[in-house]
Formats: sequence, structure tokens, C-alpha cells
Amino acid sequence: MPTSEIVENQRENPQNFELAKGVGTKSEPTINKQFDSEIPTSEIVENQRENPQNFELAKGVETKSEPIINKQFDSEIPTSEIVENQRKNPENFQLAKGVETKSEPTINKQFDSEIPTSEIVENQRKNPENFQLAKGVETKSEPTINKQFDSEIPTSEIVENQRKNPENFQLAKGVETKSEPTINKQFDSEISQKINLSDSEITQNQQKLTSTSLTLDPSDNLAQISSPEEVPEKPDSDTPPSAIESEEFTLSQSQPTEPSTGEAEPLVLVAEVVVSGVDGELEDQVYQVITTQAGRTTTRSQLQRDINAIFATGFFRNVKALPEDTPLGVRVTFEVEPNPVLTSVTIEGSQVLPESEVDRIFSEQYGETLNLKIFEGGVEQVNQWYQDNGYVLGQVIGAPQVSDDGSVILEVAEGEIQDIQVRFVNADGQTTDEEGNLIEGRTREYIITREIQLQPGDIFQRETAEKDIRRVFGLGIFEDVTLGLEPAPDDPNKANVIVNIVEKSTGSLAFGGGVSSASGLFGTVSYQQQNIGGNNQKLGGEFQVGERLLLADISFTDPWVGGDEHRLSYTVNAFRRRAISVIFDSDDENGQRDVDLPNGDNPRVIRTGGGVSFTRPFIPNPFVEPEWTASLGLKYERVEIQDSDGDTEPRDELGNKLTVDDSGEDDLLTIQFGIVNDRRNNRRQPTSGSLLRFGTEQSIPIGSSEIALNRLRANYSFYIPVDLTSFVDGPEALAFNVQAGHIMGDLPPYEAFPLGGTNTVRGYDEGSLGAGRTFLLGTVEYRFPVFRFLGGALFIDAATVFDSQSSVIGNPGGVRNKPGDGIGYGAGIRVQSPLGPIRIDYAINDEGDNRFHFGIGERF
Repeated sequence: MPTSEIVENQRENPQNFELAKGVGTKSEPTINKQFDSEIPTSEIVENQRENPQNFELAKGVETKSEPIINKQFDSEIPTSEIVENQRKNPENFQLAKGVETKSEPTINKQFDSEIPTSEIVENQRKNPENFQLAKGVETKSEPTINKQFDSEIPTSEIVENQRKNPENFQLAKGVETKSEPTINKQFDSEISQKINLSDSEITQNQQKLTSTSLTLDPSDNLAQISSPEEVPEKPDSDTPPSAIESEEFTLSQSQPTEPSTGEAEPLVLVAEVVVSGVDGELEDQVYQVITTQAGRTTTRSQLQRDINAIFATGFFRNVKALPEDTPLGVRVTFEVEPNPVLTSVTIEGSQVLPESEVDRIFSEQYGETLNLKIFEGGVEQVNQWYQDNGYVLGQVIGAPQVSDDGSVILEVAEGEIQDIQVRFVNADGQTTDEEGNLIEGRTREYIITREIQLQPGDIFQRETAEKDIRRVFGLGIFEDVTLGLEPAPDDPNKANVIVNIVEKSTGSLAFGGGVSSASGLFGTVSYQQQNIGGNNQKLGGEFQVGERLLLADISFTDPWVGGDEHRLSYTVNAFRRRAISVIFDSDDENGQRDVDLPNGDNPRVIRTGGGVSFTRPFIPNPFVEPEWTASLGLKYERVEIQDSDGDTEPRDELGNKLTVDDSGEDDLLTIQFGIVNDRRNNRRQPTSGSLLRFGTEQSIPIGSSEIALNRLRANYSFYIPVDLTSFVDGPEALAFNVQAGHIMGDLPPYEAFPLGGTNTVRGYDEGSLGAGRTFLLGTVEYRFPVFRFLGGALFIDAATVFDSQSSVIGNPGGVRNKPGDGIGYGAGIRVQSPLGPIRIDYAINDEGDNRFHFGIGERF
């Protein structure tokens, strides 16, 4: 709000403004060029209207000035209230009699375009007597500044002139004024205190600002202010430029801080606010956020807040507030340095974040002036990418490193793993026992760590860690497995993965019993040791006695041989099984013929032998669920047909052979090869995907029977998810299964394909549908949830042996009148248990017979 020309004229020609008796004025004051835009006069006019006596001049003053009116004057600054007052109360503006004025004030070239007061000037020219004041008038009024004074009429230059040239504002002799101007109500709220400015206070405040040194340390952006007593006083002068110019508010690129406010700070008037270093939109950004304005007072704290506000826009890397003393007040220059135009973003320390993802996030900012506020949003997207992709420790660390060429470097800490550690703890999570000794586990650590995909040097990933925990727990030898993270002692940006293990007793002796459609009632005694030598190797033994079965079996399994990357496993077993074979059984209730041994006993098949089998996934990655798995095995069996007393019986009561060899005993040595392709979404309760099994078994002729056969068998299942019921949320699917098989070469009757029963065609008794060299079986099931622990199923089964029963040695199916093909359908329930779903099915066959069937686990 410079009014430099008015003030300058006042200082150089004070006599022009004296209103003593008989004084004639000839000065031609010049109006400041920017007067109208910076110093509105509405509040002065308001005071004139309310207290006209305050402005009376001594009698006898005569004015003859004829000011020149600018053409644009009236259109830009209407002063209707002044004009209205002049028209209604002309006596308030009379000058003292006898005073002759010959001054012809000249309007500044820009004055008319900026401050139109045409009506005032016109009134003065036409009615000079209206501005005469009565002689000896005493004024005691207390003019009040207009409520909007601070926002509308900055008065820094007027006040400055009053302080330096008080004689210019003397009233005519005998005029006494006692007015005490009060600062506007809004003015007090803007500078945080109510202020009464006198000449001495303004001078004193400026001297304080001059003698106060303020510097901002870029390291912490905190203003360190030394008291005026600590700075040598500057010599008095009208303009102490060195003191003002030495004041500098400087912030580095890092986040600015709000200076602490203690006692009341000195207030100075601002003559001008300038922004340097930018133009256009960025310049507008600065003006929009700063609160320091020309014509108002300011403080160090306010300038600091403005600097913070400029930084907060995000466009600038450096900001300085430079106060400079001028004759008209303090000129505040905000010297700003904008950020460069963003050209690229580079990530340092990243192993998993793709460059394409970085470019996608920041692409819209490329080519624009770097705005750190907007850029921070991109940084948050980078952090969110880490979270969304399971890298829960990944984040951007530190401030962006901005180069002058517009390239930005971001440093990230992604959560690199430094070490994998195994801790054995008790059920309470403690690593020591009651005596304070460290708990030592029975399991070797490498058995645990080899199941963990996360390795030192990898980036911690949540989903991978969850799979690792499931694999470790799936070993079946631990009560609980949890995973924790600890910062690496020598690098806080890295982490140690802690696997907490609660071991359980791995040896067990179990007694049980049950009922099955094939075995009838049975009882079982079993022993399991699942962690021999701490190597997760398993040893098991089972003894089972039932209505139709006697079984003794012992086996040893190593689920992962050494460090084979394919996770090679093997099993060795030895067995002796004695069972009434369903191939030699018949369903008397359906008119089938009952063919027994000559002594009337049911034929019993005794298998004694052993074998070894190896299984290996095709994928050389133990941490990926393999789709393809192959198996290879060798098995030897000695097969005998006996009666209930244990005597060998080579033929039935009709003379049909029951073995290949006439002695009733066969030696069977076979090589087995199988392949599995598993694409199911869930191995226990699949709702989508498929499962293919294919196997072949080739016998090697040995012994007296010299059996030569080749067995082929295929089994394919696929699943389609559906949503047909709304009982409860759970797996719901249509399941399809097709099985087929064929045997070439010698075919002992006990090796034929039996059909009918729980696992083939429900509604038929076990093995009562047929026994053939070839078969085809198809099943469709609709599986749906009923309750959380209970499911239901609707099904239909169909199978045929393609009239191949007669090609089997002894024709066991044909002589017993088994139909060879049939259909069964029905419904069932599935009760969830730790062993898997317990199946209970009710089925009706195509002959009208119905049966219940029991089993554990889904058929396919």
C-alpha cells in the first residue's frame, strides 16, 4: 500500500499541510500511482460522516484550487458515502475565513484509473466553501476505525509518515483533539492481540525487528531467535537497511516446523509483499497461501507460518522470507525455488517391486513440476503395492532424493530375511523349562527348515509364510507352529524369521473298530511312530480282525529322501492279509448262486508279501504343489486259497479253478508304474478342477504258476462349482467320475475287476454286480452343504463288464449269476470328522433292491 508520493510531498513540503491562520498553500500534491488499489478510504469517510467537527479547519482559510479530474477516476473507486456527506452537510467542510489557497493539485497519471474520487474533487471545485472549518473549534471526539479497516485500508505508509513527520499533520492553532483511535475488531484476531499503535510504539517495534537476528537451521528447520540485547544496536537513521537486509527466513527442503511462540513478538507494518523466483501459476500458489499482506502488521511467527504454508503446497524445494526496511514500511520478499520438472523415479533397494509398476504409479506426474504433496500420494501407492502383494514389511524409507534434472530416487526397505531360526517352545510359548533350561526339540532343525520356502536373502512375503507354516504343521509331528519376526541385530532394515515349534508325542498305540460294507464288523490295533530319530520318518504297524478279514501290516516311510529337490519319497512294507474275497461271494437274496468250497466254506484269499514303492513329483520345486506325480514300485505276493481251517483249496465245489496253479498257490511278482495329474482346488472337498490317475502293472513270471499279465487302469474326475441351494455357505459342486480297466494275459480269478458296492455301484452288495477282465464305471454326484459340519449328496452310478466275465479263469462271476452291468442311485450325508467325511449313503439299484453304504472320505 505504498503512498510514497503523498508521503514524500509531506516530508519535503510540510508547510503545505499547515492550517494556521492566514496561511496560503500553493503546493501541488501528487497522488500515488497505486493509491486506489492499496489504500481504500471507506473507513476515513465513515469517520468524516459520523464526526464532522473533527475535521473543521480554522476560519478564514480560502481555497481556490481546481483539481483536474481523471477520466477513469470515477468508474473505479466510487466514494458515494463521502459525496453524500458533502451534499447533506456542506458546513462540515468549510475552511477558515481569509485563508487563500492557490494550489492546483495535479492528479497522478495512474491515480484516476486506480482511485476515482470524482465526486469529491468535483464538489471541492464547485463548492470550496463547504470545506471551511470554524475558527477555534475544539474537538474531543474519539474517532473509531471502521470494522473492516484492517482488511480494506492498510495504513502502513500513513503511519510511517506520521512517525517521521508529525509536523505535517498539525491542526490549526487552538484546535484540540483527544481522539484515541481503536483498531478494528477483525484486526485484533488476525495479529493475535489487541493493538494500539502510537508513533513511539511503531518506532520501537521497528527498532526491535531491526536489532533481532533470526536464522533457520536447515537441519531442524527451527528458528533460533536471539534477543535484542544480544545484538549490537544499530545507529539511528531514517532508513537502517543493513539491519533489515540481514534478516532472513530460510528453510531447507525438509519438513518445516512451527516456531515456538513465547512472549508477545514485535509488530511491524508491511509496505509491500513480493514473490520472486517463479511466475504464473506457481506465483499464484504462493499468494494464495500466505497471510502476510501489505498494509497489515506482521511478526516473525507469521512469516514462519507463511514459509510453512508455501512448503505445504509441495511445489518448492527452498523458501526464504526476506524483510527489507523502506521509508514506507517493511517490504517482505518471499524468495522461492521451485522443484524441478519430474522426469523419472528410481527405486533403490528393491528386489520385488517391478519398474513397470513404478512407472505406472508416477506416469501422470512425469513432465510436471514436482509437487512433493502429490508425489507423496505416489509413495503411498508404492507402500500399498507392497501390502497388497503380501510384502508386509516393505515400505519407502527416508525422504525422496530430488536431483536438479528432475530425477527422484526413492529408497525402500522391503523386509529382507537375514536368518531363519527354529525355537522349540512349550505350550505356553516359553523357550525354557521350569528349571530354566533351554527347551530342546527331538526333531532335527533341517527337517523343519527344508519345509520353509522363505530363505535368507529373500523378501518376507505373507502368503509364502502362511504356506510354510501349513507345510511344517502338515508333517503331523507338531502340536502347534507359529511364525514370528525379529529385527536383525546388525541391520534394522532386515528381519530374522523365528519358527516357534510345540512338539507333540509322535508315538501312539490305538485301538479301534468299525463296520464296513466289505469287511463287516472289525477291530483294529495299530501303532504309529511318526518321527523316528527326529527325521520325520514313519514306522507303523496294524493288526485287524473282522468278520471277513484278518490283517497284519508293517510299513516304513521316508516322506523326503535326503535333499532331493523333487521331494522323492519311498515306502517299504510287509503284510499278510486273509479275507473273504468279494469275487467269490454272491448275493443270495437276488437269486445269485452261492458257490462255495467243497466243504461248504467260503473261499478265503491269503496274500503274504511285501514291496517297495517310490513317488516323485515331476516339478523340481518342493514348495509348489505338483500337478504331475509319478510312482514306481515292485511287489511280491504269495497268494493262497484256503478254507476256514487254513487248508488249501485250489477249486470250488463246481470244480472251477481258484488259482492259476493247480496247487492252489500262486507267486505274483509285479512292477507297478503310475502317474497322477491333480488340478483340484481342494484335496479334501474339491469344487473345481480335475484329477487323473493312470496306472499299469506288469507281472514277471516266476514260480510254478509263471503268471504273465498286464493290468491297465484309468480314473478321471472333474468338478464344476454350482450354487443351487442356500442352506449354508459351503462347498457345492457337481462331481463326475469315469473309471475303466483291462487286463491282458493270464488272469487269476482273484485279480479280476469286481463291481458293485460302496466304491463302485451303490445299491448292489459288494462284488455282486460282476467280476470281469474289462470294466467301465461312471458316477455323477451333486454335493451340497446342509450345516457347517454336515453335507448332503445326490448320486447315480452305472457300470458294466462288457460280457468279459467268462474270460476270467474259473469264471467266478458267471457261475454265480452276477448280472455284469447295473445302475444304482440315491442320496447320502457327509459328516465332517478329523479323518475326513464319513459317508452314509442310501441307494436303490435297477433291480429294486436298496441298501445303506458306509465309508470314510469321498469316493473321488
